[in-house]
Amino acid sequence: MTEIIAPAFTKMIDLAAERLGGKALYCTDDFFAEKENLLKPGRGIFIADKYTERGKWMDGWESRRKRVPGHDWCVIRLATEGKISGVDIDTNFFLGNHPPFASIEACNSLGGNDEDVLNDKFAWKEILGKSPLNPGSQNFYEIKDNFPYTHIRLHIYPDGGVARLKVYGEVSKNWSLVKSDQEIDLAAAINGARSILCNDMFFSHMDNLIMPGRGVNMGDGWETKRNRTPNNRDWVIVRLAHKGTIDKLLVDTCHFKGNYPDSCLIEGCIIDIADEDKLKSGDINWTTVLPQTKLQADHEHYFDQLSSKGPFTHLRLTIFPDGGISRMRVFGKKS
Repeated sequence: MTEIIAPAFTKMIDLAAERLGGKALYCTDDFFAEKENLLKPGRGIFIADKYTERGKWMDGWESRRKRVPGHDWCVIRLATEGKISGVDIDTNFFLGNHPPFASIEACNSLGGNDEDVLNDKFAWKEILGKSPLNPGSQNFYEIKDNFPYTHIRLHIYPDGGVARLKVYGEVSKNWSLVKSDQEIDLAAAINGARSILCNDMFFSHMDNLIMPGRGVNMGDGWETKRNRTPNNRDWVIVRLAHKGTIDKLLVDTCHFKGNYPDSCLIEGCIIDIADEDKLKSGDINWTTVLPQTKLQADHEHYFDQLSSKGPFTHLRLTIFPDGGISRMRVFGKKS
């Protein structure tokens, strides 16, 4: 299958991801393959000899061959309200059955429900005009729109299959509705936190650290390669969803049993987003939040005796000497 260099917007959060809370609400037709597959992780798989009573099993959303005028579409509720910067309409493994064109509309339900969206009670805006799709390929399109949306509608022309749809952007959280004394997970992706930099993510991606829930398996965490360098340490930096003070921390080594880190250290700093390049150069003064502390295998570690509570805008989690962490939670208050 064709794989091209991903544009910069793919480093942003996938607002439509099922694991974050995105949901496929309705489609005109999913005869061959269910609409829910669109929002699953990865790019999908292909099993050559797998068939169902309806035909070839495909890991994506696939409608039947249309014999009447018209086209197919699918309505998706984003995991959270957000501004969309780009999309990936991935036709991986759909070769003789991909749609030649697609477009996308978006709307904001303004606190309304999904039924109202499906009944077109809110205005849809086209954010991607009818655009060509290549078969078996990631089809990236930049979206130049600064309005926050809650739902999108993917149109395919006239029919066919799409493996995955990624909707990259920024969470639009109304922090004025969060009370100053309200405890919130400042490191949760759903609240707008982002993993922005690490020195190693050989086995699994740093973004997993800030996903909802506990890890489903060992692959659902941040894991570095085995390092033979004496006194090695690996690290990851998370931009908090909002500048805030920290009440307690959770470091979860769920599923990491023979490969959990021996210990960890957590530090914080205050820095503007525009100055994040300084994080790469190391020209930052870090404040210790949690001194180097021993960890256990497959265990939720809660820490409320902290060296400093901030406020901070960024945290750096350092593990010694290497290994895997499933999740990091930063419970605190906005400041």
